[in-house]
Amino acid sequence: MMDKAADFPPFKLRLGLWAYAVLWWLMLPVILLYLRRRGRKDPAYRMHLRERFGVCAPSRGDVVWIHAVSLGEMRSATPLIRALLGRGERIVTTHFTPAGRREAEREFAAEIRDGQVQVVWVPFEFGFAYRRFLRHFTPKYGLVMEIEVWPRMIMACRRHGTNLFMCNAQYPQRSFEKDQRGFGLRAALMAGFSGGFVKSEQQKSRFAHAGMRNINVTGELRFEQPIPQAQLDAGAALRPRLAADRPIFTLTSVVEGEDALYLDMIAATPDALFVYVPRAPERFDEVADMLAAKGLRFARRSTLLGPDLALTGEAPEVDVLLGDSMGEMYFYLSLCDRAIVGGGFVEKGAHNIIEPLALRKPVIVGPHIWTIAYPATEAIAAGVCHMVESPGALKSIVADPPMVTDAQIAAFYADHAGSVRRTLAAIDALT
Repeated sequence: MMDKAADFPPFKLRLGLWAYAVLWWLMLPVILLYLRRRGRKDPAYRMHLRERFGVCAPSRGDVVWIHAVSLGEMRSATPLIRALLGRGERIVTTHFTPAGRREAEREFAAEIRDGQVQVVWVPFEFGFAYRRFLRHFTPKYGLVMEIEVWPRMIMACRRHGTNLFMCNAQYPQRSFEKDQRGFGLRAALMAGFSGGFVKSEQQKSRFAHAGMRNINVTGELRFEQPIPQAQLDAGAALRPRLAADRPIFTLTSVVEGEDALYLDMIAATPDALFVYVPRAPERFDEVADMLAAKGLRFARRSTLLGPDLALTGEAPEVDVLLGDSMGEMYFYLSLCDRAIVGGGFVEKGAHNIIEPLALRKPVIVGPHIWTIAYPATEAIAAGVCHMVESPGALKSIVADPPMVTDAQIAAFYADHAGSVRRTLAAIDALT
C-alpha cells in the first residue's frame, strides 16, 4: 500500500523539513525545561523520558500503533481499539500529555497486564527517535487520531515502509484556510499519509484538496465510545440529594476566557444548580477562586465526594459543584438536564458535544463551532443542539430551555452510528 512517489517530498517541503529539524535541535533544551516545569504540578511529564527518544520497554513487535495525543483523542480511539483487540491484534498507544496516557492506562489496565496493550510517550520529532520506535515495534500500520501532522513521524514511516493513516480525522475550516496561504507546508505533508478515515464528505473534500489520497468517510468514532455505568449510577444516586427538584446544567470543558460569562449566567439563574467542569486541571484552583470572588456557594468534587463518587457527609446547599477531577465527565453529565459545552465563546472553538448527547442530554453551544462543525451542524439541524450568539441569548435559553425529546436525540445518534465498522472495513481495504 505504501506509495513512495518520486515527487514526495517536493523541494519546498524538503527545505521546510530541514529548517524544522534544525529548530527542534535548537529548542530541545527548552522542551526539556518545559517538561521539567510541568512536572512540578504533574510528575508524569518527567517520567519515562527515554520513551521520548524512542527507547521503550521490550515488545514482541508486529503491533497496531494508535497515536492519541491527549485525553479527547484517546477517548475517541477507545471503541476502535476494543474492536481491534477483538480481532486478536496487539496495540501500542502513544501520547504527548499525561491525560491521554492515564486514560489509556485506566481503560486498558487488564489488557496492559496481559501484554495486549502497551502505552508509551510519542517520540520527540527527531528522525533517530522514530527509527528506534519503528524498529522496536514494527507496526503493521499506524493510526493518528484526529488531525495531528508531525513531519518526522510522517517521513520516518514512509522511509520505514509503515502505512500511516489519519483516523477519525477532521480538517477545521480555519486550519484549512490557513494552510492554503503562505508556503502551505502542513497541507503538503498530508500527501505523506497513506490515507485518511475522515468524519464527513466535507472533510474528505478538504483533505483531498490538500493532497491526501485514499480517503474514506467513516464518521465519528466518539458516537461509539464506552459509557462507564458506575459513573451513571453514582450520578443517579447523588442528584436528588444535591439538587432536590432544581434543574441542573453541566458546563463541560470550560476554557480560559469564558469564566466571566458563565459566572454571570450562574449568578443570574439562582433557581438552578450548575456543575462547572474546567477543561484543564491546572485551572481547578483558579476557577474555585473565581467562584468564591463572585459570592457563589460552591463545593469541590474533591472534598465533597469520595473515590466512589459518593457523598462523604451531608449534602450542602450550593449553587455550583466544581468538577475538579479528570476522567469523570459522564458522571458530571449524568447529573444534568442539559449541557453547555465550553469553548464556543472564544475564538479557539467549542469542544465535544457527543458525550452529553450519548446520555440523551440536549446541548447548548456558543457561536464558535468551527472546531466541531461535524457533528454540531447536523445536531443543530436535528434540533438536539442549540447555538447561541451572545451572553444575553445564553441567559435566555438557560432560563427557558427549548423542548428536546429523548426520541429526537436517539434518532440523531442512530443516524451517526457505525463508525467503528466502517473504519475497520477501510483499514482492511488499504492494508
